[in-house]
Amino acid sequence: MAGRARVLLAATLLPMAVLLAACGGKAEALSGAVLDQPYVVPATSLTDTDGAAYSLTSSTDKRLTLVFFGYTNCPDICTVVMSTLASAMTRLDDADRDDVDVVFVTTDPARDTEQVLRRYLDHLDKSFIGLTGSLDDVVSVGNSLHIAVEQGEKLPSGGYDITHGTSVLGIDGKDQVPIVWTQDTSATQYASDIHQLLDD
Repeated sequence: MAGRARVLLAATLLPMAVLLAACGGKAEALSGAVLDQPYVVPATSLTDTDGAAYSLTSSTDKRLTLVFFGYTNCPDICTVVMSTLASAMTRLDDADRDDVDVVFVTTDPARDTEQVLRRYLDHLDKSFIGLTGSLDDVVSVGNSLHIAVEQGEKLPSGGYDITHGTSVLGIDGKDQVPIVWTQDTSATQYASDIHQLLDD
């Protein structure tokens, strides 16, 4: 829990809005927190739902990639965030939608097989990308992106707690994360921010 607390505390200390000059000179406020020092995305290879190697650097070819770390057995936050992202994608015009990927990295690779991930994501948006891998690799990638991932104790039900950061990360074409969003960001806010970031 301490690791997650550090991540969430760090996120609350970030500026929650920044002014961005849009077309026509009108300033719009971003809902996401723009980082003074963008996170550098690691090249570590994970595995997509087709069983192919996938790196958040070399395998991403869109101008913006949104990444969330979670797991399919998550009782609440994960599905809420991923459903919100799915709704946000429907609010984009075709041009913006074609420039965005959404990636879900499982923090529970022991249970979230490639097939399980694909079924889960297909209920949200068939274009969403699911990644798994060894827990060590997932933790390493998460740490590099300031997302804590910790496996907790077994539950009476037979499962176990998994603690993870709840931020959504925005990766740009330079393989950096210049912006993050909290779990409370709405679909409308995501859509607005995505349009502004792509229009910049």
